[in-house]
Amino acid sequence: MSTRLTLLLVLLIAFALVMKENMTSRPEQLAVTTTGKVEMCLTCHTTEKLDAAHDSKVLGCSVCHLGDAMAIDKDVAHVGIVKNPGDLRVVEKTCGVEGCHAPDVKKVKNSLMATNRGILATLLYYWGEAPDQNGDFSVEKLLESGENSLAIDYYRKLCGTCHLWKQKGDLPGFFGEKGGGCTACHFHKDASLGKEEAKKIHPLITKKVDVANCVRCHNRSGRIGISFTGVYESENYGTPYEEGGMSAKTLPGNRFYLSISDDVHHRQGMACIDCHTRNEIMGDGTNYAHYEDQLEIGCETCHTTGDVGVTHKKGKLNNVSKQGDKWVLTNKITEKVHPLRPPKSGVCDFSGHNRMSCDSCHSSWVPQCYGCHVKYDRSDTDLDKLTLKQTKGWWSEGRSYIRYERPTLAVWDKKVVIVTPGCQDIITLLDDEGDEDSQFNTFTMAAISPHTTQARGRSCAECHTNTKVMGLGEGRVWREDGHWRFAGLDQGVETAKGVTPPLDAFVTIDGKQLQKGSRPDLRPFNKDELAKILRVGLCIECHERYDDKAWHGYSDKTICPVFKEE
Repeated sequence: MSTRLTLLLVLLIAFALVMKENMTSRPEQLAVTTTGKVEMCLTCHTTEKLDAAHDSKVLGCSVCHLGDAMAIDKDVAHVGIVKNPGDLRVVEKTCGVEGCHAPDVKKVKNSLMATNRGILATLLYYWGEAPDQNGDFSVEKLLESGENSLAIDYYRKLCGTCHLWKQKGDLPGFFGEKGGGCTACHFHKDASLGKEEAKKIHPLITKKVDVANCVRCHNRSGRIGISFTGVYESENYGTPYEEGGMSAKTLPGNRFYLSISDDVHHRQGMACIDCHTRNEIMGDGTNYAHYEDQLEIGCETCHTTGDVGVTHKKGKLNNVSKQGDKWVLTNKITEKVHPLRPPKSGVCDFSGHNRMSCDSCHSSWVPQCYGCHVKYDRSDTDLDKLTLKQTKGWWSEGRSYIRYERPTLAVWDKKVVIVTPGCQDIITLLDDEGDEDSQFNTFTMAAISPHTTQARGRSCAECHTNTKVMGLGEGRVWREDGHWRFAGLDQGVETAKGVTPPLDAFVTIDGKQLQKGSRPDLRPFNKDELAKILRVGLCIECHERYDDKAWHGYSDKTICPVFKEE
């Protein structure tokens, strides 16, 4: 290239740079936060209103959203920008930077809400793909490895929207509102705003997490979120009909519901965060296998004659205090003061209740979803909720029926607890042509804390005279030739693998266990326990009250003067 041509090229470049400089609109002064940080984002973003702790006028924008805070050009400034700072894929660079919430990142990533370890490990165990329920699985590992199997594919396509690794807004409608890492819980949207208005407003970050944020995920499986608010997912009949059409009471996924008694704590205006601790929800850094390991509170944390507000792990609830000679809990959202009452003397400490959990008596109902009919069709495709890609295999499922009344009782580690159908799966596999290939069944009863607590406990008769509560299932019981007999209504379901156990039965009258327990030490009542429960049931007709003298010194060898029988 000649010297003259080179000089001309240099002059053209210089001219272009001068023109660009003259045409560039620059602010009259640098945009600076109240802390003295230069943040050019604020020259454009002037109307966003955030919560006091994250106000852009204090922190700027780039500390959360990244990008180039010194750039004047919009396109340059937005290179590398992050829409959701709470996303676990970037959280170390945003919420987790030193000086902000660095200690919480590891805790959250190891929490059960992020790993879904218990769900994954238990599902693989139920379906015969793992030797036990304690496998070290996580959503993050599935995202990195792409690992798949029949059970994992089921999780990917039907269960994979309830975990903290899910990206907010990746799916349409309700399912897109879930997830988002830190913002899954701490995201606050003004419910009074319309959809378009809400898009124009920067969402607030809040530590006063509303029940609605929890229910966003806790509305399937155990359904404890919706149960807490008094919402019972009913059969899909759409009744009671309204003006000749289906009921307007619907849940996401075209599910209908009925409104019944909410949890007494919800009725008093309490939220999930009033009871559940930071370490339970966000994790304490340990990669637990199951929810009971991460859990640290129980009813007795607040309702006790001992150390009030002290958890199983010796932590202290920061919203429980003593006012005068009374213990109270201060609502974390409304700051309302709730008195904490000890267990009722003479009832909760009645000798016959030594083995009973508070739930087993005070939970009036629990959703019970019986007989899940699952079909896997290899001739079709479905959306993998982790990768957001269509992959081979279409899953569909439907239940036999759902109920809520008379929750079943069982024994978990010597304690009487409520159980509900866990995974009662009847799985049919179709081949590449859509023809039936094979089938297998797996039936489990799972322990549950229903979150349907009522101030008044269940009656003695409901536990001692109802066969469904005892784990026998709906039916008729009688005594014949000195032995208890039972005839059940449910006879099981005919499948290609044979007849299933009765769906509502955990045990036979002779103590034979019919379904697996969700934990190795979860079992139904045995033969002797059933006999003792039924024997008390005979006495209750005459002796209903706890303070009845008949119960003073009662044993299973006491002879009834009416029946003349032990």
